[in-house]
Amino acid sequence: MRHLIYAAGIAGAALLPATATKAQDASWGCQVLLCAASQNPSWHGVEYCVPPMIKLIAAMSKPGFSWPICNEAKAGAPGREEYADCPEGTKIGYSQYGRDGNRSAPDRCVKTLNTCQTHPGLNGPAHQAGVILNRRARDGENSCTKEISSQRPRRADPWYFDIPNDQGVKQRHWFNLNL
Repeated sequence: MRHLIYAAGIAGAALLPATATKAQDASWGCQVLLCAASQNPSWHGVEYCVPPMIKLIAAMSKPGFSWPICNEAKAGAPGREEYADCPEGTKIGYSQYGRDGNRSAPDRCVKTLNTCQTHPGLNGPAHQAGVILNRRARDGENSCTKEISSQRPRRADPWYFDIPNDQGVKQRHWFNLNL
């Protein structure tokens, strides 16, 4: 929270250096940044934040939209990551590939297993749903792999700002634009 107070102080100081600063006096870009970075409660639960965020959401649907920036906080425009990280031991995969090799969104988490290491009749990885990618005999041994794929989790808060703290180290703050 200290870094948000720092960012608010920078934004406010640039606007009203000789008087008490209020968040309402900040530029629209700084209002959006401060509201988006609010975590507990989120901007939805901060009465002051609802108008500038609704204004932002409405502006985003118009042609030529340009994200309002808070230059004083040195955060720039936000980023967006629709999907959360895959669990440890899995990698990012794709549900569809186009004819020219283009991939769809990275919407799957994939784990590759060697199914020949399980014993027949036991409930092991060989009995899970998946696609067998490769099965071959080599030096008298059977070697096969099986790919288990699951839906990659979506983030509840897909937007983020990387906001530098008072030491200049950027910290990521996730938010959503759902009404």
